[in-house]
Amino acid sequence: MGAVVLVHGLYHRPEHFADVAEQLRAVGTEVAVPELHRGSLLADTAVVQGAVDALREPAVVFGHSYGGSVITGVRGAGHLVYLAAFVPDAGESAAGLGGASPRLRDAIRSEPDGSTSLCPDRAAAALYNDCPAPLAARAVGLLRAQAPGCGRGVPERHSWRDTPSTYVVCGQDRAVDPCLQRRMAARCTDVREWSTGHSPFVGRPRPVVGLLRELLATTSLRRCPLPGILWSPRS
Repeated sequence: MGAVVLVHGLYHRPEHFADVAEQLRAVGTEVAVPELHRGSLLADTAVVQGAVDALREPAVVFGHSYGGSVITGVRGAGHLVYLAAFVPDAGESAAGLGGASPRLRDAIRSEPDGSTSLCPDRAAAALYNDCPAPLAARAVGLLRAQAPGCGRGVPERHSWRDTPSTYVVCGQDRAVDPCLQRRMAARCTDVREWSTGHSPFVGRPRPVVGLLRELLATTSLRRCPLPGILWSPRS
């Protein structure tokens, strides 16, 4: 049933994808959820590259928010999915493209060791505004401190140029401006728009799972075309 790599954003953990990963594994999909927070974009990209390389087949690689910068630098994906995510071009970073919204920046606080974290009440309003309160509270409780500088990292390659890609605009997002998302989405092969906040995998995992299963099926057909049918990256 194919393979998926789920890549989280800043301040997040693999555990934020627990519901999505569980539902995918229940139907036989191989799922990898690497831990970022390696100190730089290049180090984060390397750990995701390792997860992609360890799979038996080209994976659908899914990046959320800052995770879009990470998956942009990965080789060998079967399909890229950007969820409210950054899609950098040459010389660009997440911060340079526009970065966090003023609402999310207002939630960031500095820690004594030079890292930053998110104020819980403001984080909930920015990241999980459309999630049921118990799920939002659980998600906020999982957030962790973030080393500085990752959002200013510039990818070494730009895989969306030669890999099929889908961008999901989150139309009610309070963390990354939907207008910015639509501009970045123009770089991708396909664009969807959902009426959700920044993190639908927390409060509404079913559409995320449905999209990934749809793309897994498409990627499988692209690898094994029917006789007489030619497939291109934009089929």
